[in-house]
Amino acid sequence: MVEFELSDNALHVLEARYLRRDAAGHVVESPLGMFERVARAVAEGELGEGSAAEAARWESEYLDMLTALDFLPNSPTLMNAGLPLGQLSACFVLPVEDSMESIFEALKQMALIQRTGGGTGFSFSRLRRRGESVASTGGEASGPVSFMKIFDCATEHVKQGGKRRGANMGILRVDHPDVMEFIACKLDGKSLSNFNISVGVTDRFMDAVRRDMPYDLVNPGTGRPVGKMSARRVLLDMAGAAWRTGDPGLVFLDAINRRNPTPQLGPIEATNPCGEIPLLPHESCNLGSINLLRMIRKSGGQAAVDLEKLRKTVARAVRFLDDVITVSRYPLPEVEAVTRGNRKIGLGVMGFADMLIHLGIPYGSRVALSTAGRLMHFISETALDASRQLAGVRGVFPNWKGSIYEARKLEVRNATRTAIAPTGTISIIADASAGIEPLFALAYRRSHVLSGETLHEVSPVLRQVLEAKGLDAGRVIESVLKNGRLGPAPGIPEKVRRLFVTALDLSPEQHIRMQAAFQRHVDNSVSKTVNLPAGASAEDIARAYVMAWELGLKGITVYRYGSKEEQVLELGIEEEPHPTARKLSCAVRACDL
Repeated sequence: MVEFELSDNALHVLEARYLRRDAAGHVVESPLGMFERVARAVAEGELGEGSAAEAARWESEYLDMLTALDFLPNSPTLMNAGLPLGQLSACFVLPVEDSMESIFEALKQMALIQRTGGGTGFSFSRLRRRGESVASTGGEASGPVSFMKIFDCATEHVKQGGKRRGANMGILRVDHPDVMEFIACKLDGKSLSNFNISVGVTDRFMDAVRRDMPYDLVNPGTGRPVGKMSARRVLLDMAGAAWRTGDPGLVFLDAINRRNPTPQLGPIEATNPCGEIPLLPHESCNLGSINLLRMIRKSGGQAAVDLEKLRKTVARAVRFLDDVITVSRYPLPEVEAVTRGNRKIGLGVMGFADMLIHLGIPYGSRVALSTAGRLMHFISETALDASRQLAGVRGVFPNWKGSIYEARKLEVRNATRTAIAPTGTISIIADASAGIEPLFALAYRRSHVLSGETLHEVSPVLRQVLEAKGLDAGRVIESVLKNGRLGPAPGIPEKVRRLFVTALDLSPEQHIRMQAAFQRHVDNSVSKTVNLPAGASAEDIARAYVMAWELGLKGITVYRYGSKEEQVLELGIEEEPHPTARKLSCAVRACDL
């Protein structure tokens, strides 16, 4: 009998979203039953190259890995593996060409994907600008933002897999003539609520920002310039909109395409909803995350990363995710063709902040940055070795010829292997901190999840450390419950205070440098939020954008605390909800970039 423990919040999330239900809506599956179902279904991917006995061996290994909470796959795999739906990928990108047929074909395909639990990303950059003449009708085009509203409305009525709200990413190039309308499209706080939006910026634009020069707006149909704008003015408007609403983010298109593993198939123009997976049109990717909290060994009171366990877990996880590609049932034949042609996977981590605390390293410190780099380099190299070994048995991914790997004479099974996902709900199941984020707070409310329910969470690692240090855990936690941080909690040594730094205690530079430390060793991209206190300025955000580009990031998302009327994480279980901050005036002051 397999034994494992789950937190109360983990059980609540599993019952609400993941465990199988009967026709009457009653839960008919235990957490162990779910893990057994997933392990059994994914191990069927072994039957193509091996025997039933070999598949049974890997089923056992996968079950061990899942029940130990060493690794968890993305939500659609947990929800759908072994069930009739069978769609296991989380991330999709769909093409939108400049015709009514293409636009509404993409809308249909979005609905088919979202009903299976997948999130969808789009580039709307090929659509003609608002007001441009339409030769076939003699009318005028309504522009990309108007069509995004149609996609948003459809998403509102198509829950992902019937279990969670749909999610989209909308991207528009910075040189599209409608970019200013796009930047402002969420300022009312109501429009496009099912979209994250990001401006697709180029090196040419960012260089113009640095030199305070104008840049060209380009007609997407002809490729010809149709006007100019001040690059710095546009960046400041992006920053002002993000100050007010958290949108837009930035996607650095040239940085993404410099690392495009299959350039022979065309450029990458869009990402999944959280930005960590840049994908080709009709491509999907499945994700999974290693729980770093479970990769720690202690000896003589000292904690260290258990590299041998980590190596074994990475190798198992790569094989697991490759099997997922094989057994998944794809919602569209076009998606199946591109996905199986490239066999991209996105292996990442969660529990990084927890791991640092156990190692005695403050998040945001130089030691934390070097630890992040070494850790992700190890994971990346181990994942590459595992993919090479799979290629030796199963063959390279079908689109290998013409890829960057053919030029390097490097035979791999998967065109990409690593990505850092946000791990929103699977980190609750694993009882670990999310992705590579710092602790948002030591106690907080996770609001507007599970059909509007609120989960109260207290950092489990806080109590562990306090008790290990012989401190009065009960008294300290009572203080933390009121404000989310150690703050005025009495009797806490300064060394312990530094360990429990939270997201809003860190500078934008510390957030961005941590993202860069991981990005240097990640094939895909990194989903990370640059959390800012309510008092941060639009100029702070603009400077963060420039720094992210200079450090080679593939994208950046900022969030100023309190800038949305409804936000998922709020400080302190007993704290009143944070009031919406005052609105930024329409005129954003120029700043020194």
